[in-house]
Amino acid sequence: MSSITRAPAGRRLRALAQAELALLGRNRSVVFTALAMPLVLPFSVRPALDRIDLHKQGLSIGAVTATAAIGFAFLFAVYTSLVNAYTARREELVLKRMRTGELSDTEILIGTALPAVGLGLVQALLVSAGCMALLHTGAPRAPYLTLLGLAAGLVLSAALAALTASFTRTTESGQVTALPLVLVSMIGSGISIPIEVLPGRLASVCAFLPLSPAIRLVRAGWTDRLSAAQALGTTATALAWIVVAVFAVQRWFRWEPRR
Repeated sequence: MSSITRAPAGRRLRALAQAELALLGRNRSVVFTALAMPLVLPFSVRPALDRIDLHKQGLSIGAVTATAAIGFAFLFAVYTSLVNAYTARREELVLKRMRTGELSDTEILIGTALPAVGLGLVQALLVSAGCMALLHTGAPRAPYLTLLGLAAGLVLSAALAALTASFTRTTESGQVTALPLVLVSMIGSGISIPIEVLPGRLASVCAFLPLSPAIRLVRAGWTDRLSAAQALGTTATALAWIVVAVFAVQRWFRWEPRR
């Protein structure tokens, strides 16, 4: 009988996402950070980009700026906001109460992440359209690569947020526990400075950072400078990071408050 009256998974996820969206809207500081940072930070690195010969690497200011904005959306609209959301829901016993209902653990994690992921997606699309109009980047030459990188970056950012929340004691300390990945990704994953302009050995190391494959795919959508083999290898690396992150969340995510 319970299997007959059980609500469809889609309906349960939609209800949870709507509730989470309402809670997200009440946290003005998180909303401001998620909305403002991806728009402001890409232009803050413009002076450094002006001193780099981007054309030598087949890059343009527009493509680099658009990629940076999408990368910052991964970090701030999705990653940092979800670290706070998962930690707050856990410490307030919301996650524990939801586990006693119809929702599965996977549905709880996905439903909580949907508003932030949706915000990151909308922001990335709007920024891309803005760069095409204002910076004359033109439409991506290989849009399927940009869309693939966008999907990989959004999913991985959400999974990494859940993993980071597992080691975060309070919402206040979430800014500290999220900072290492934010800084490493900004500097080494090609968000602020393209990996292509880094020294060879350093570039090789940075290419295997968690968000580097997604950022490379996003940028390649504008430049179309990845061969089929390179695109497959980059996609495989991105998928490997997603698998590792999801496994780590299943293994270490905490549903009880950290005392």
